[in-house]
Amino acid sequence: MIDVYLFSGFLGSGKTSLLLHTIEQLKEQGKKPAVLMNEFGALPFDSNAVEGEGDIPLKELLEGCICCTGAEKTEAQLQGLLEENDEIDVILIETTGAAHPVEALDAVYSPLFADRLKIKGIVTVADSRRWLERDKLSPQIRALFMEQIRHAHVLLANKADLLTEEELATVTMELSHFNSTAPIIQTTGAKVAFSFIEKVLSAPKKEEQQPIISGKGLPLSSKLITFTKSVDQETFEEWVKTLPDTVYRMKGYVPITGSKNPFLFQYAYGMVNWLPEYVKMEPRLVIIGEGLESINYDSVNPFLDEI
Repeated sequence: MIDVYLFSGFLGSGKTSLLLHTIEQLKEQGKKPAVLMNEFGALPFDSNAVEGEGDIPLKELLEGCICCTGAEKTEAQLQGLLEENDEIDVILIETTGAAHPVEALDAVYSPLFADRLKIKGIVTVADSRRWLERDKLSPQIRALFMEQIRHAHVLLANKADLLTEEELATVTMELSHFNSTAPIIQTTGAKVAFSFIEKVLSAPKKEEQQPIISGKGLPLSSKLITFTKSVDQETFEEWVKTLPDTVYRMKGYVPITGSKNPFLFQYAYGMVNWLPEYVKMEPRLVIIGEGLESINYDSVNPFLDEI
């Protein structure tokens, strides 16, 4: 049977980093992983990162959710992975940051795969700073954020390097009280030994029946914008600083003045990250959050055009 691990966590928490580290470790062990990824928007930015890892079987769900509303699509993609690749050892599933982990896990339990897949459990990546400031989230988003943590079998308190020792101790203590059954690992860049995850999820589990607050019907939306010309990096970052706190995630390729290829741009919880790209990518950006219609996009024209 093929082991299946589900990676959960809110937008920008570090799930894709965990996925890439895990792929690297599995390949070092001589194992052959496959990946099923769920993107919130229409563009496969996170999937592109996996494709950069080499010959990794990959299936995507775009503009959907690996949950009860997308169960049929999930089954079809898993079926494709299994039929097209007969030497898979491990399947890693990364959910969208807007997915409820239990709903996502339930969708994988299909009679089609009962004799082929062994669900090992849920690994949730939690943004430690966001946990400390969770009261700033809207009620529905906060409920989902905490549900993702509450149902974890292994919990990563990620971005530990951004906290003081006192703050990190507070996060660890509060998380352990909130989810008393999941081991908590303090991480930077979501780096963790996969052998530890394997060991924890191979141990007998105590099943706990907990009520589920559904992730469906959240006020999250996404907006896709494209660049018509290059942008001054400093000017663009000044615009980013004007965005409301309800913008949780941005990712895409931004053309920078003086650079041949667009830069990979990522934003999460007020922090920006730029990485050079060595091939020419489509200059487009996905914004994920609440109340996106109220953002003043005119302030960054003419180099942005909404799609």
